[in-house]
Amino acid sequence: MKPVYIAAFHQSKFGKLLGMTVPAILENAIQGACREVGVPPSTLDVGSVGAACNFSLNEQGLLAGLMAMTPGLEGKPIEAVENACASGGQAVLSVIHKLQLGIGETGIAVGYEKMRDAEGKMDGKLIGKVLGYFSHPDEREGKVFVFPHIFAEVMQAYMDEHGVTEMDLAAIPVQEYANAQFNPCAQMNKVQITLAQVLQIEGFNRYVVEGLPLKTYDCSQITDGYASLILATEDGLAKLGVPKAECVEIAGWAQATDPIRKAGRDVLRPAGAHKAMGTAYEMAGAKPRDVNVAEVHDCFSVMGAIGTEVIGKAEPGQGAQYWVDGKARPDGECGINTSGGLIAKGHPIGATGIAMIGWSALQLLGKAPAETQVKDPKLAATFNIGGPICASVCTVLRPPH
Repeated sequence: MKPVYIAAFHQSKFGKLLGMTVPAILENAIQGACREVGVPPSTLDVGSVGAACNFSLNEQGLLAGLMAMTPGLEGKPIEAVENACASGGQAVLSVIHKLQLGIGETGIAVGYEKMRDAEGKMDGKLIGKVLGYFSHPDEREGKVFVFPHIFAEVMQAYMDEHGVTEMDLAAIPVQEYANAQFNPCAQMNKVQITLAQVLQIEGFNRYVVEGLPLKTYDCSQITDGYASLILATEDGLAKLGVPKAECVEIAGWAQATDPIRKAGRDVLRPAGAHKAMGTAYEMAGAKPRDVNVAEVHDCFSVMGAIGTEVIGKAEPGQGAQYWVDGKARPDGECGINTSGGLIAKGHPIGATGIAMIGWSALQLLGKAPAETQVKDPKLAATFNIGGPICASVCTVLRPPH
């Protein structure tokens, strides 16, 4: 295996891209990453782009062709990937695989989602329907908003099996909003919440599905946004003129897929997620105890807890308590979702996995905002999922050494 490094990370502010078109989004993502290291797009050998709702919400296919519109990328091996909310992570793996095969020495992974219209408004009913496409058809019946309903069931099961309360899980969004205020790219960086607000059912905050515990504050944001990473081998870094000493290494990576149907499997201990994370750790020659920076896929607060368990920082059923005890704080045992996570940073589906890796790289380089910077960052883990805890993309990142 050739070592693969992150040479550059770029992202938009998450929230509303207003009148920006899809071609402009991809152009900005590519050029923005190239500006970070002062190279033209022509120095990139390969590419991949991840998005989930481009057909249904943007009426746009062949995203690879849009990437090739950027001068210098025409004629290059580029592909579009879709793996639901793990599309961004999958785009990163796509580029890594190309570099491993020797198709190139440098590459760019781009992810985006445009979920709102040019005025910044969203069609909640349409978005709920479109996101429902990423579930098994048999598990959509009777659900108005498919994914919040599915994860409300997961939340109830987690609480029942482990004796966890709504208050325990509420510690996750409270900490993430506290982190997001320092992330200039976070969607909710102007909003602060308290434990009492998360638990109080009034106004904006309500139970999403009657009879189930998921509340509005337990949910991630519907978001526009893009993110991009330039990846390179050692020869690629030389080509880019970027010193290895200034780069984070993707020391381990893996992807695994569980059946899309939630019924009939243990979603509280997702086998594919644990397998992918274990494989990434093994590739990196690392253990969970070595990690003190992480970004996990908290599409809903219960996934913040389960994600904490998947990366090995808590035993099954103890993930929520890890947050309650303050261990996930930036100054805790492992700074988890110091970006604000999907709940407060925002969740532009195709960009999410890329932004998780990029933020973790900033942490390892000591370039995160001072208020969220983990002291003496040693190793980072990321866990990006798609569907009902179905597709899992995991990475382990190592700082310069």
